[in-house]
Amino acid sequence: MDSVRKGLRAGDVEKDNYGRLSCTACEETLTTDNNPDDIGKIRRCPECGSEWKELG
Repeated sequence: MDSVRKGLRAGDVEKDNYGRLSCTACEETLTTDNNPDDIGKIRRCPECGSEWKELG
């Protein structure tokens, strides 16, 4: 699982004008899984199941 920043640099994730993240393969908006026990959030594509970790 890569970070969101690595995904943006690699072109796997793109950000629109409003700051929403989307998967470039599926063109779907990423969902957020926020576990209070972990640091950061997991961003997941609902279509293909790819995951990226968002720190901070």
